[in-house]
Amino acid sequence: MRSLLLIAPLLAFVLVAFIAPIGDMLFRSVENNIVADTLPKTTAALRDWDPAEGQLPDEAAYEALYDDLTVAVEKKIHTRLGSRLNYEQAGMSSLFRKAGRTVRNIEPGSPDIKAQLIESDKDWGDLDTWAILKMYSPAYTPGYFLNAVDAEMGPDGIGMKPENERIYLFLFGRTLMLSIIITCSCLVLGYPISYLLSHLPLSRANLLMVLVLLPFWTSLLVRTSAWKVLLQQQGVINDLLVWSGIVDNAGRLVMINNATGTIIAMTHILLPFMILPLYSVMKTISPTYVRAARSLGATSWTAFWRIYFPQSVPGIGAGAVLVFILSIGYYITPELVGGTSGIFISNRIAYHISSSLNWGLAAALGTLLLVVVMFMFVLYDKIVGIDNVKLG
Repeated sequence: MRSLLLIAPLLAFVLVAFIAPIGDMLFRSVENNIVADTLPKTTAALRDWDPAEGQLPDEAAYEALYDDLTVAVEKKIHTRLGSRLNYEQAGMSSLFRKAGRTVRNIEPGSPDIKAQLIESDKDWGDLDTWAILKMYSPAYTPGYFLNAVDAEMGPDGIGMKPENERIYLFLFGRTLMLSIIITCSCLVLGYPISYLLSHLPLSRANLLMVLVLLPFWTSLLVRTSAWKVLLQQQGVINDLLVWSGIVDNAGRLVMINNATGTIIAMTHILLPFMILPLYSVMKTISPTYVRAARSLGATSWTAFWRIYFPQSVPGIGAGAVLVFILSIGYYITPELVGGTSGIFISNRIAYHISSSLNWGLAAALGTLLLVVVMFMFVLYDKIVGIDNVKLG
């Protein structure tokens, strides 16, 4: 009980500031109460209507729609519903904005409301409009998840979107591929550095470790902006290559606003997260094992590969997990140096949260990204074994 009381403040903080907001955000990926809350009478009137019959709803459904719109216009919430349905079918936002003006011109108890609504906008006489209203009237919807995998729910059932509208599966694939490349790049660069640090005297190793930690003392935005200066076609790296004669002035390398820029910048940013676990594990490996192997006739390479490397695998695992999980969720660096061919799925999540305000789709994309990370984590556990991951 004493231990529980000691951690209670931190536990309460984590629940309130971390778990609850994430849970609420993930719930938005299936929550869809806005249609039923804004058009309750219309939802009830459409319950027995089947769009497959090819007939528009009866007069009672149009009267229910008029009553619901009248209340929604007074509360000024009809445009929110239009914005929500516009994610599923283009033109719904303008339809509901126009409907707000239309219901003011229709007198209560007026006969033939159906004809008046259709006359005000022909979309009210379109079967697809009513099918969308019925389709998204339940409290929960798979629509956001379908959009997140480039599918859609139409009158004829679930199907893939047109080829030119598919983007998210491609972005998921690109994010995974680039994250794996970045992790491998950090391992290739970080392993020899960690090996050197672990074999140097402590005073010199600590001095060099300061250089490894130095990027942490600089703003992420500043480091990323510096790479924009270095990588551009008129930047420092291209100028150096032209000056040394490796490339000519007309053949300057394009290393910015593409996947190359994302890989280079993120490898630099995440490299310390690979070096630190590797160094902490390598520091615990006794050099007597390698000396014993060489005294028994093993070459330097055999002693390293058969004796030293297997003992460093826990550090590789820890560093790879850290770098991969961090890279797969990065969005600032890809946004600044990636251009259109180097952005990650996290950039689209940030876009839907801050710009398009389609929080449901952002939540669905985030949930799928979480599932992908968990799958990769389980796969890693099967191949390497999570018990072998150590931080020193």
